[in-house]
Amino acid sequence: MTVDESGQQILLKMARDAIGHGLVHAQAPEVIADDHLAPLRQIACTFVTLQIDDTLRGCIGSLKAHRPLVADVSRHAYAAAFSDARFSPLQHSELAELHIHISILSALEPVDFDCDDGLTASLRPRVDGLLIEAGGQRATFLPTVWSSFPDSRAFLVALKEKADMQPGASGYSAWRYTTQDFEEDRG
Repeated sequence: MTVDESGQQILLKMARDAIGHGLVHAQAPEVIADDHLAPLRQIACTFVTLQIDDTLRGCIGSLKAHRPLVADVSRHAYAAAFSDARFSPLQHSELAELHIHISILSALEPVDFDCDDGLTASLRPRVDGLLIEAGGQRATFLPTVWSSFPDSRAFLVALKEKADMQPGASGYSAWRYTTQDFEEDRG
């Protein structure tokens, strides 16, 4: 799925409006998908990432498409601002400094591999997001997270740590995905 520039601007505005609504009403706004253009009504999965001064302030999303794109973005923007357990709820005083980034995810694609080296060799840095799972422990990194690591080995080690797996753990499953990313202007 690809969203054009006008659709991107609508989604960014919806994300900001959902956060503003949350500040006033302490709940996510109701989104009526039928009020929007067909491309924005498609069932999709998204992540919404919030930053203040280039520092993470919240990030919430899903890996399974189960609701219309407009509703998914609105719900995740609200959750990133007020329900990300790593942060206190967003305050009104932070709203003006908030920067919103949206990632629309492709379908998950299973990755066939025999060992960590085989998995890391198959990854496309800055293109692939990765989900790993073993015994109920799972974690994902979006493609934008690649910029935090020098190579695919460090990317995988950090992702295993996020999933509470040992660095040398084996016997896990992996799926890759790509994203369409867009964000508010920083100017």
